[in-house]
Amino acid sequence: MNTAVINIKTEVSTKKQAQRIASELGVSLSSIINAYLKQFVRTRRIEFDLREEPSDYLLQSLKESQEDIKAGRVSPKFTNAEDAIKWLNNPKAKYQNGDTV
Repeated sequence: MNTAVINIKTEVSTKKQAQRIASELGVSLSSIINAYLKQFVRTRRIEFDLREEPSDYLLQSLKESQEDIKAGRVSPKFTNAEDAIKWLNNPKAKYQNGDTV
């Protein structure tokens, strides 16, 4: 099998993480890249799965939002944008549970 060398530029941290994960899976990073290239040639498609873990900030924000919803600290329902904007700009606006915004 004739082989060719491909040089790519990537962030050092990305390379280290990829090498670590490949090692944990028991394969070389070169094998993973070769498998991807073969799939690319075979399918003529570029496919990425960009799942990311939510940050601590996002998780905390979601938790607070869920607590607000349970406590009724949510806006009323609106049938048009004009009413929603009036509610947002009203200093005496109240949530559905009666608390002041």
